[in-house]
Amino acid sequence: MISRPAILDRVEALGFAVFDGGADYDLNIIGCRKVDGVPDSFDDQLHVVYKLRGRWVHHVYSCTTDPGLYWLQSGSVQGTAILCHNQQMRSVYSIDLHRGKYEALCQRNGPVNVWRDRNHDDRHDYGGNVDRGYFGINIHRASISGSTVVGAYSAGCTVLNNPDQYDELIYLCKQQIKTNGWDRFTYTLLFGLEGI
Repeated sequence: MISRPAILDRVEALGFAVFDGGADYDLNIIGCRKVDGVPDSFDDQLHVVYKLRGRWVHHVYSCTTDPGLYWLQSGSVQGTAILCHNQQMRSVYSIDLHRGKYEALCQRNGPVNVWRDRNHDDRHDYGGNVDRGYFGINIHRASISGSTVVGAYSAGCTVLNNPDQYDELIYLCKQQIKTNGWDRFTYTLLFGLEGI
């Protein structure tokens, strides 16, 4: 039997909720931001952890949790949004259309915390004043055929580069809705890939 994934211990250690009851497809969706991440790279991870028939299932997808260079260097006057870590966004996400085009996990049900990167250089600036609100910080994919560069695909969203992995993520979210009737999703963003 697969033991409880260690990443859930990291989530709990920060005082955040973990969904580890008996229900099938009670999804823990957890982003892990690489400490020394490279701008424009899909070098972060998205973990989806849940139980199925009493056994733990753990998927790991490559992604970015940071904006791409396109937005860092040409962002708005208020600054490019960078989703704050460590943060849990309880029931904030629902399946909806990303920019009216395809199904994604969209920020529909509550505010999130972001930092604003205002200097238009090629580095992600973490920290500083927190901006809280509805910014359309979604979880979506890059190109339908895949991508190796973040570019304009992320203006602060969590973006998966592998379309097959993305399709699996959306399938799992729909299984949570189908199995339990729960159509809201919690997203937790952690800093660091170690210990998982």
